[in-house]
Amino acid sequence: MVVVMVIVVVVVVVVVVVVVMVIVVVMVVVMLVAVVVGNEYLIIVHDALDYGIPKYGIFENRNSLKDLAQMPQWAEEKPLRVATGFTYLGPKFMKENGLNHVSFSTADEALEAAPTMWIADAILDLVSSGTTLKENNLKEIEGGVVVLVASKRSLIQRKSALDTTHEILEILEAHLRAEGEFTVTANMRGSRAEEVAERVLSQPSLSRLQGPTISLVFCKRDGQIASDYYAIVICVPKKALYRSVQQLRVIGGSRVLVSSLTYIFYEETLRWRELLSALGLQFSLCG
Repeated sequence: MVVVMVIVVVVVVVVVVVVVMVIVVVMVVVMLVAVVVGNEYLIIVHDALDYGIPKYGIFENRNSLKDLAQMPQWAEEKPLRVATGFTYLGPKFMKENGLNHVSFSTADEALEAAPTMWIADAILDLVSSGTTLKENNLKEIEGGVVVLVASKRSLIQRKSALDTTHEILEILEAHLRAEGEFTVTANMRGSRAEEVAERVLSQPSLSRLQGPTISLVFCKRDGQIASDYYAIVICVPKKALYRSVQQLRVIGGSRVLVSSLTYIFYEETLRWRELLSALGLQFSLCG
């Protein structure tokens, strides 16, 4: 019994010593680099020996599901290990994306810890801000999907469910439509609205939509109401924003204001019409 205990103690000491030695080596390497960089008597002969602590290991250059599927490591005897709570959708999703050699497991605790515990190579989960992924040295790869689903029976039988879905669909579509779009407002001196509109529409970046919207700018001068300026409102994409501002300046625009758009609502939403058609319901503009 004493001998066994002594052996165990020796093994523990050896393991601790090995760990300490590794830490010391890493510290020495870091200190050596610092010394070399700051020492006029030393010179770095080779600075790319591929030593160091990898960030993502074999997944460093894998950024999409396609990249993941093309990795030669995965085989029937050595599949890609995935931790997920979506035990039905997970296998279906992976197979649809060309990943045939995959094993799935569920984690009692946070899924993000599974790769750190060496029980999974990847996780399949919902992501919000991505902060937890970064904290666990994980990265999100391209290929995930987001869909809005609803019960057909509920939509057909419950008007409240259909109305709520209509509202959500309208807001989502309007928000996606407004992504990357900006409202640009500028003041411009002119004798009449048509003359100002002609100057604005002569510029290629200012005439892409149905605008511009032109209205009088009123001010008070010598006790009287005056209107020497017109306000021009246009909608432009982000990539044409600065060019549009420049063109407004060229034709006499001043006090240019820019604000990002949150929603762009059209007369109707095509997806809403398609949804009603799929449900066998009649379309109407009032919903």
